[in-house]
This record gives sequence, C-alpha cells and structure tokens, in this order.
Amino acid sequence: MRSRDSNAPSNKSVRAARKRIKAKEVPWLCLKFFFLVLSALIFTLPFYWSVLTSVRPNDEIFTAGLNLLPSSITFEHYERAFHIIPFLRYSLNTLLITAMIILSNLVFCSLAGYAFAKLEFLGKKLIYRMMLFSIMIPGTVLMIPQFLILVNFPLAGGNNLFGQGGTGFSNSLVGVVLPTAVSIFNIMFIRSFYISMPNELGEAARVDGAGEMRTFFQIYLPQSKPALATLAVFCFQSGWNSFLWPSIILRSGDFKVLTQGLQSFTFNNNVDYGPMMAATVCATLPVIVIFLFAQKYFIQGITFSGSKS
Repeated sequence: MRSRDSNAPSNKSVRAARKRIKAKEVPWLCLKFFFLVLSALIFTLPFYWSVLTSVRPNDEIFTAGLNLLPSSITFEHYERAFHIIPFLRYSLNTLLITAMIILSNLVFCSLAGYAFAKLEFLGKKLIYRMMLFSIMIPGTVLMIPQFLILVNFPLAGGNNLFGQGGTGFSNSLVGVVLPTAVSIFNIMFIRSFYISMPNELGEAARVDGAGEMRTFFQIYLPQSKPALATLAVFCFQSGWNSFLWPSIILRSGDFKVLTQGLQSFTFNNNVDYGPMMAATVCATLPVIVIFLFAQKYFIQGITFSGSKS
C-alpha cells in the first residue's frame, strides 16, 4: 500500500509534465501544419489552374482574372484537343518508350548497383569515380554526340558495317530509349539501397553454395522492391515528360510523343490555351495516378536508400 501511495504522486507529476510539454508543442504543431497546408496549396494551384482553364469558355480564359471558380463549364476544349493531335497514338508511343526505359533501368541499374555495393573487382573505385564525374557534364552537351552515334550506328536503319548509307536509329523509338536505357543516378540510387542491406545475407547464401547471380536474384532482389518501385516512378516521370531528346531524334509524326503533340497548339506565336490545357491535364493524369499507387513504396525506397546499416 505504501509503495502504491508513494508512486501515485510521481505518476501524477509525470502526467502533468507531459501535459505541459504537449501544451508547449501545440503552437509549433499548428505552425508546421499551416506551412504544410500552404505548401500543398502552392504546388497544387498550377494544376488546378490548368484544369480550370481547360473547362472555361474561350471568352473567360483571359477575362476571368483570378476567379477560382468558372461561371460556366464546357468540354469543347477536350474535343478540340483530341481532334487537333492524334492523342491516342502519341499516348501509345509515349507509353511504349516509357515502359522500355523503366524495364532497361530496372534490369541494368539493379545489377550494376549490386555489383558496386556488394562485389569487389579490379578498378571498382576508379569506375565509380568516373561515373560520379560524368554526372557533372550537362546532358545538353551530350545530345549532339549521342545523335551522331545513333545516326551512324552500324547495321541499323540501312547503315553498313561502317555506319554509312542509312539513317541509323534516328526517327525510331529505339533511338529515344537508348541514351536513357541506363542512368548513372539510378545506379547510385540502387547502390545506396544495397549498401544499407547486411552483408551477412550474401555470405550465408555463398556458404550454402549459391553463386553471385543466384544470391542477387533470390536474396537481394526480392528485398529491394521499395527501391525498384521508386526507381520505376523516377523513370516513368522522366520518360513520360521527355521533350527535347524526342524532338531531336523523332522526325515523323507517326512516332511523336505527347510532349511534342502539346507543341502543336502553338500557331505563329499564338497559343490556343484551352485545348493545350485540356491536353496537358490528360497528359499529367497518368503521372499522378502512378505516384498515388506507388506512394508507399516510393517513401520506403527514399527512406531505406538514405540510411546505412
């Protein structure tokens, strides 16, 4: 009884102290919540304004000012957008290119990241430092050399063994994919994830007689789903939104992508904002949907890749 009585005041004092601490944290929590809501509104407003412009009549697009609610809603801009450009064909081209980019990066970057994280081989540090150095080179500087290499690629697009006589990989979907089939950033990202995983997993597999490929595919790869999902989101976003390189390598209208199609709404420095915003909203929706479904794995991948074992 005495022990209970003696513990009672201490428990009450602890509870009172916790309440005081929570009371002190309330203003800071409110301030954090306010800035989070404000940031969410700032980042959401451009997309909302695009949706708003896509459903407004033409006479209200420039005369409505900062009115956040349309006086009338129309879907004529969506109809015009689908008539001005072959939206479905461009969407399929973009989807095919994006799928090829995701698949190639998942395969090659995961293998390379595992090799740099868990294997020891001659020149490992030198190769990795050269990869880090290559990131500092702007991508626009490499576009002309990449274009010349793809155009003069041997035995492709009618070229002979010396890369002459044809068009190579120009004006083809493969030419869009090849420069982005492997990304140095993605290799470093996957490498950081595998470094955070314990080496004992691989050592136990090797003791049981497993080779490196079996160790990778049966031990490490199944546990790297969050990182691979994050990598897939990165690749999907970069491939779906790519504009400059497809504009250089693709010349025919049959192989154009969505971002090139959005350029079709500009005529002699005059922009048809209604259909352009309608097409932009339709082109943005897949990225939002993919992120919403992969949000859980995306956060896990970022968290695990930033930690160390």
